[in-house]
Amino acid sequence: MSDDELFAEEMAGVKPLVVEQRVAIRKDSSSEVNIAARRAAATAASEARNFLSSSDIELLDPYYVLEFRREGVQHGVFRRLKQGKYAIEARLDLHKMTIEQARLQVFEFIREAMKADLRTVMIVHGRGHHNGSKGAVLKSYVNRWLPEMDEVQGFCIAQIQHGGAGAVYIMLRKSENKKQENRDRLARGRSL
Repeated sequence: MSDDELFAEEMAGVKPLVVEQRVAIRKDSSSEVNIAARRAAATAASEARNFLSSSDIELLDPYYVLEFRREGVQHGVFRRLKQGKYAIEARLDLHKMTIEQARLQVFEFIREAMKADLRTVMIVHGRGHHNGSKGAVLKSYVNRWLPEMDEVQGFCIAQIQHGGAGAVYIMLRKSENKKQENRDRLARGRSL
């Protein structure tokens, strides 16, 4: 007897299972309420991730020189950043924004730059001459926010052609992909 015949003999008295109808889900107006609640919760969750402070701070002079360098950033690398020798891979302009708008934009900008494996970016905050206050508001907040972000390895005022005291160059942490690329490049160089 072949396998097909044996199988047919074993399956002789078998009946297919009866499949019951699945429950039909009705869409009513309460689902719109649920969707709105979920959207509000998602927005609140993304807001909660933004840890940048928006509390009152002492305002800086419009010509104050911004500069920050984390421990471990080489002096030569930071000097090249200050000299504007690195290509600016992305730019964010904060002119005409409120503090809250700027806070959200800076946070998202740095996050997106990290996702895109960017290393050197620039934020234009302006000098704060025309805002009528006693100092540079956005510049002061940028000076506070950037060190709060672990992704930021250092920042300094931009060269005159890029905005001078009204902008900052920012060096971001290397991603694991970029670190591996450097290791591979250096390994190839040693083997030649």
